Amino acid sequence: MDLRMAKVVVIGGGAGGMLAAGRAAENGAKVVLIEKNGVLGKKLRITGKGRCNLTNTAEMSDFIAAFGANGKFLYSAFSRFHAQDIRDLLEGLGMPTKVERGGRVFPVSDDANEVADTLERWLKKLRVDVRKGAKAERIVTGEHPTSNSGNPQSAIRNPQCVSGVKVFSGIVPADAIILATGGITYPKTGSTGEGYRMAAEVGHKIITPVPSLSALETSDGWVSALQGLSLKNVQATIYTGEKKVAEEFGEMLFTHFGVSGPIILSLSKVYAELKKKSDVSLTINLKPALSREQLDARLTEDFRQTKMYKNYLPELLPRTLIPVFAALSRVPEETPVNRITTVQRARMIDMLLGLRLTIAGQRSVDEAIVTSGGIPINQVNPSTMESKLVSGLYLAGEMIDIDAVTGGYNLQAAFSTGWVAGDSASTGQ
Repeated sequence: MDLRMAKVVVIGGGAGGMLAAGRAAENGAKVVLIEKNGVLGKKLRITGKGRCNLTNTAEMSDFIAAFGANGKFLYSAFSRFHAQDIRDLLEGLGMPTKVERGGRVFPVSDDANEVADTLERWLKKLRVDVRKGAKAERIVTGEHPTSNSGNPQSAIRNPQCVSGVKVFSGIVPADAIILATGGITYPKTGSTGEGYRMAAEVGHKIITPVPSLSALETSDGWVSALQGLSLKNVQATIYTGEKKVAEEFGEMLFTHFGVSGPIILSLSKVYAELKKKSDVSLTINLKPALSREQLDARLTEDFRQTKMYKNYLPELLPRTLIPVFAALSRVPEETPVNRITTVQRARMIDMLLGLRLTIAGQRSVDEAIVTSGGIPINQVNPSTMESKLVSGLYLAGEMIDIDAVTGGYNLQAAFSTGWVAGDSASTGQ
């Protein structure tokens, strides 16, 4: 078979799928992209609150660390196609990017639709056969052609190989298939987990997919009164009992059900691993730049004034937070600050440095950003993204059990694994 004329079928038109299709087409393969939605990149178009945090400028070591225990699996993929590569690709297609706080990369336009549209134009230019509104039902396989194989040992390891994709109108023949259907989060965008089913049908074990990077629900009644309040430059910490497990610094948001925002989403990945424990709690340090001693010295000096407690608190806190803080501190709002006792001041400091919330759970898959779980990394070749169980089947993005904290890392993983899968599927390397 002339690999340059191989027929590569990509299932899923998201970030990973579009990169896979484009790279395979660049290598000269005949590429068919099957997408059940009527638009490509449906989930991509709403990422980053519609701005699309494409990637991050972090060092490779930090990138790998962002994915936790499974991060090393991505080293090869990131080495072949990484942050600067996706930026160069998009900018070469006429879509400039910019870097913001924390190394986060966005399109200059702040429009996620532009990212998806740019990639779609790239596929059109490469003459990828894009079939929207076509739902893949299953992967068709056959026995490995050992008699014609140049590597009989590979045939023994992979007794079956792909031959096509079943769609509602029949079989789409394929020399290689790239499965990039996404996870289970934001199901309204088409991420309903059917890719896991298709992978399982051809022999893959599936680690039960669960939502990751989701807002946290709390059982504290006062939280709903703070709905819409955004806090910047605060530190959130997760505890089990009195043991500190993880912390994040940055921005967060109070909602009607609990808390959200970048640092909360990152901590939710940790909470997902701890949620079976009954003593998990969350604290918010409202003054992370100050030590307890410094804060105590400041309040001691300020409390020599005669102004009322409610009139002093705006010097410390956002106005929305004042009534809640005053109630929790158990200091009447009409109290002159020079009459606040040592015990009351100590309680205030405790709250400023560690406002405690009780976590009741995570938001559902309808709202989570990414999926944790999927195909185990030990069933995928990290250098090629090819299945170790089925010859000619490649995996990309959230199909694989890889997920990271917020900051553009997850989308880069989709781009990188998609690019490698497309490159490998079209070259046999």
